[in-house]
Amino acid sequence: MSASGGAGPAASPRYFEHDADIGVIGSGKTLEESFESAAGATFAIMVDPATVEPAQSVSVEFEEADVEIALVRWLNALVATAREHGLALARFWIERDGVRWRGGASGEPWRPGLERGVEVKGVILMMLSVVCAVEGWEARCVVDV
Repeated sequence: MSASGGAGPAASPRYFEHDADIGVIGSGKTLEESFESAAGATFAIMVDPATVEPAQSVSVEFEEADVEIALVRWLNALVATAREHGLALARFWIERDGVRWRGGASGEPWRPGLERGVEVKGVILMMLSVVCAVEGWEARCVVDV
């Protein structure tokens, strides 16, 4: 689990311009924190995370050596799991052991009072980037809305 401990988003969601879809930016001191931040930004497109109660948790596991593809797999697994269980997700955690990734999220079933934003259909490979810089890690991708 990252230093953020899955307690919630570490910073405000960040985005970049893209013609038809939305570019998501996740950042953190570690690779895992950048993935958690990217998940937070992705789900903040759909719902205000401050209004979501962490009443239910879901898990995600996969194997992937390529960190860029791992970002896509992580976000797509979260989107699919949220859709399957009818959940609004707002808190995320992930850890990596070599090529094995384990993570999850918490949230609650959609209910009246949760503002629905734009639906995220999935994450695509366009403009995909995961890099480590002096300031920390940055994970970027485009989400299909």
